[in-house]
Amino acid sequence: MEPNVLLESLIDEAGMSRAGLAGHVNRAGRTRGLTLRYEHTAVSRWLKGQRPRGQVPDLICEVLGGRLGRPVVLDDIGMGVPGGYGTPPDSASLSGFVERATALWRSDEQQRPHLATVPAVTGTTAVMPVWEWENPPEDTDVSRPGPGRVSAADIETLRSARDHYEQMYRKAGGIATRPRIVRFLNAEAAPLLRGGHSDEVGRRLHRATAALVAMAGICAYDSDAHGLAQRYFHQALRLAKSSGDRALGGYVIALLVTQSLFLGDHRRSIAFAEAALRAAGNHITPALAADLHAMQAKAYAQLGDAASARACIRRAEAQAGRIHTGREPDETGYVQPGLVDVQVAEALLSLGDLPAAREHAASAVRAPAHDRGRVHRLAMLSHIELLQGEPDRAATTAAEMAERARGMESQRLRDRLRQVRRELAESGCADAVQTAGLIDGALRVPL
Repeated sequence: MEPNVLLESLIDEAGMSRAGLAGHVNRAGRTRGLTLRYEHTAVSRWLKGQRPRGQVPDLICEVLGGRLGRPVVLDDIGMGVPGGYGTPPDSASLSGFVERATALWRSDEQQRPHLATVPAVTGTTAVMPVWEWENPPEDTDVSRPGPGRVSAADIETLRSARDHYEQMYRKAGGIATRPRIVRFLNAEAAPLLRGGHSDEVGRRLHRATAALVAMAGICAYDSDAHGLAQRYFHQALRLAKSSGDRALGGYVIALLVTQSLFLGDHRRSIAFAEAALRAAGNHITPALAADLHAMQAKAYAQLGDAASARACIRRAEAQAGRIHTGREPDETGYVQPGLVDVQVAEALLSLGDLPAAREHAASAVRAPAHDRGRVHRLAMLSHIELLQGEPDRAATTAAEMAERARGMESQRLRDRLRQVRRELAESGCADAVQTAGLIDGALRVPL
């Protein structure tokens, strides 16, 4: 079941407790001749996604509408017609999307515990947002009447904020950065999305917001909150569609590919990457194409399809040779020199080609990178050095990795540190055991 963030947001706005809502629903039911005995535990189940039977959803709307002084319908409380896929993305449904998106941001800022543990969706529910991004209908007009007018300065603030939080993420990790970016989304982006704007300004606004929401998803992914990360990525994809920027949508799908790889769904990774490459078409940049092909190579290698993996490696390397940093959008700045090398090294390792994997991993480490990227590259090289029977060299590489990771709050980096530490300890080499102790010190600090 999906957490009902819309209902939760309205309860908060109405200033009601869960027990208070239950009591009001019981009393409203009596006026209709119903005997209801709901308590706060029932409301907790509704917030977790359960839909009460009979007239109760209508009673909830009646109670909340009376408290808020405005009409509240089933869609407003997250109890409308389930599914909703295939709805034309007209202005009305776009407004509804904005309300659902901002409700999630508000719940995340309030650190609702169920959001961090909700699982990622699978099957049709996971695939449909990508299908809807790729296929018609398009948004023909995203203008909106509303209080105030969104200005070019407002949009520039959102763009600057994305760059700021990306740098924070690279230096401090997603666990430390996510509360900051979610607070910004609630305080700055949400009012702008509800503000008045023309179609042209609206598309620029949606593009800037999509990039920010994607960063929130990256931070959630880095925090091991995979269901929440996936929901942010889906929001970013919807905003990318309404912005009309196909390349931005391709970037967001690349984030979904990364997550699918981590979760072990290799066939979905391949399919999503193909969708991004196909639908973005001529708008896709060499950096993004290189990353998508490299991730496909990793997925094919995991599936044991060596021919397809090597074909994707060749495509990734060809696109990497065409990257011109001055012509890439801000979002693809993560495709730095050496990134494709480390992706290729991972694919080759899965194929059992240790010498070639070592060559690519070493090349990745020699290339310039920010500290976060360097940690992942050093972890890969250390792992390969151990596999090739060089524990002393692996220990030196891992020691630099541990030093670079200092000060970062990231579950993904913790995973890499634990993996390398375990492998070093098992090697039995004195230097390796000493470096394992160094990593232990880093892991003792709680996130």
